[in-house]
Amino acid sequence: MLQVQHLFYHPAALPQPILRDLSFELGLNQLGLIVGKSGAGKSTLLEILAGLARPTRGRIAWGGTELSPQQLRSLAGLVFQFPERHFCGLTVLEEMRFGHPELTPREVENALKQVGLEGIPLQSSPNRLSGGQQRRLALAVQLVRGPLLLLLDEPTAGLDWSVRQQVIELLARLKSTWTVLVVSHDPEELSSIADVRWLLQAGSLQPLPAEALLYR
Repeated sequence: MLQVQHLFYHPAALPQPILRDLSFELGLNQLGLIVGKSGAGKSTLLEILAGLARPTRGRIAWGGTELSPQQLRSLAGLVFQFPERHFCGLTVLEEMRFGHPELTPREVENALKQVGLEGIPLQSSPNRLSGGQQRRLALAVQLVRGPLLLLLDEPTAGLDWSVRQQVIELLARLKSTWTVLVVSHDPEELSSIADVRWLLQAGSLQPLPAEALLYR
């Protein structure tokens, strides 16, 4: 279980804090959805949970054990918004092995199968994949690391309707194995697969009933 208690983030260069006293829990094999407008601090929260930024104060724990940013980097896998902009490999195989050169082709293929990319040529260029395939590849890159927590920043942004539906169905399947936290400013479609929902507004997090999203 992910436990966040009294999380506060106020970079010295800014006059106001980005996150103010956030507390929430996300259980094993649950999908949590955080809703908020652009600039609300959603991406910053994910970066803190992924160990890429250090909070000003607060406690982040997994199963009751408090974790440092270094430990969070091992626990969590973060898929950025528009992850295709972060691809480094010239081929799918290189992208999957980036930072993990010991991975065998079979291990790579197993991870690709989990996201519905079985049969994709390992020597194909990530930049030549469709938008939906690129989002799936970015997920596979994280899954092959074996994280316990998947963090996704706007996973359906910029995709057409049919591809968005495919990504949503994939996330619904993944939560049977992983704990998943998604942030979005356009959450109606994702709400149907979420177990818990919150609204991030003015740096504060509040529970959000599912029916509240029907009238946005």
